[in-house]
Amino acid sequence: MLFNSYTFLIFFAVTLVAYNLIPNWRYKKLFLLIISYAFYAASFPPYVIILWVSTIIDWYAGKGIYSAKTKSKRRAFLALSLFSNLGMLATFKYADFAIQNCNQLFSYINIQLTLPETNILLPVGISYYTFQTLSYSIDIYKGNLKPKYSFLDFALYVTFFPQLVAGPIVRASEFLPQCEEPKRTTAKQLNWGISLFIIGLFTKVVFADAILSPIAQAVYSTPQTHGFISSWTGTLAFSLQIFCDFFGYSTCAIGIALCLGFALPDNFHWPYAAKGFSDFWRRWHITLSTWLRDYLYIPLGGNRISPTKTQINLMITMLLGGIWHGASWMFVIWGTLHGSFLIIESFIKKTKIAKSNLWNSFLGKAAIIITTYLITCFTWVYFRADNLEQANKTCYDMLNLKQASQQIKTIFTAPETLNLPIGLLEIALTLIITAATITIHTLLRNTTTEQAFAKLPWQIRSTLLAIMSYLTAISMTGESSAFIYFRF
Repeated sequence: MLFNSYTFLIFFAVTLVAYNLIPNWRYKKLFLLIISYAFYAASFPPYVIILWVSTIIDWYAGKGIYSAKTKSKRRAFLALSLFSNLGMLATFKYADFAIQNCNQLFSYINIQLTLPETNILLPVGISYYTFQTLSYSIDIYKGNLKPKYSFLDFALYVTFFPQLVAGPIVRASEFLPQCEEPKRTTAKQLNWGISLFIIGLFTKVVFADAILSPIAQAVYSTPQTHGFISSWTGTLAFSLQIFCDFFGYSTCAIGIALCLGFALPDNFHWPYAAKGFSDFWRRWHITLSTWLRDYLYIPLGGNRISPTKTQINLMITMLLGGIWHGASWMFVIWGTLHGSFLIIESFIKKTKIAKSNLWNSFLGKAAIIITTYLITCFTWVYFRADNLEQANKTCYDMLNLKQASQQIKTIFTAPETLNLPIGLLEIALTLIITAATITIHTLLRNTTTEQAFAKLPWQIRSTLLAIMSYLTAISMTGESSAFIYFRF
């Protein structure tokens, strides 16, 4: 069930009314749990069993870790949680990828053996809820959390429908304490929650789907390359599309949860105003980057060890972050690029240039923001392209300055002779939206969406929400487009 569908709007309206009519807090939570299972079952009912298995194993693993008298038993229960969650993730998400690579290896070394693929349907949201349940077990093991909550609370934490299928990735320590106190939707929560839902839905439906997706699709859906202008236009459009798509989903999820009285963590903080890649990952998919930092990078040693080992840990973290996004070498390359740029950045920060007045001036900071964004766009090519050959050709075209000068000259002299998959209107629109996005992100980089929106007079807020609602309604079609991060 997609947020950007009329079915979900009806589902959520009924859920909200029924939730607030139930007087007992325990029954409210039980109702939310049942509704969350129904929401998940709408995609493929049998996979609800996986949710049950994950919930039960980690519930008892957490209790076992906490009550174990010896370190070996605590480790055994932690291993149970790790192997069960990562095992399910490996089976459903990476098994066929491993089999395909084994078959290619066998063919390369002339071994007459072909392993059969499983062709298992990937359960929606498995990358998210396995990380959530893992955080519960690990936090108990580290002594940061006690298993004092009820099984109902824990099951609701694992299954809470607003963020079940695409995040934000919520820590048990963030969600479970909210289950202790009875909740009833207040007028303020409902007002801001619905506002967030409208903003998120508008960003997804109008910008990501109606405007940006067709431009990116026109460029990347054809096997041949189209030169400097088209490659840059398609890549810029995708960079904006994936932000609007994922920011839209996260904002909807936070808004829906708020309407029910629950607070979810922010997942984006104006990422295209990032000053470098370390800043980018403090602003993009925040709940994933902090999860990888706390449960992988820091346990590996973080930056508390030698510089060489620190860089190795950084690369391992980003490699696994790339693989988390999907079973493809393209995501491995994407993660490797981000890891490489983070390492390069760490060296640059130690130089005199990084401490110079020019570097820290207005123009210097603007140049860093634009440079970070443009390099990020190159990494997005490997995220979006269908194969390595297409990605490499696209990057080559984006760097082909000779071709760039020829195409730009042709635009002003004989635009009708350009053989492009997109028109001049799409090119201009992409450039305008790109410039506007970077400007808005830069102006708001030190504030939140809520703070920025609250500063506006209520008349302007109401007008903007009305316009967003209207444009969203006329842009929603019978076949809703799934969110990009549903695939992960």
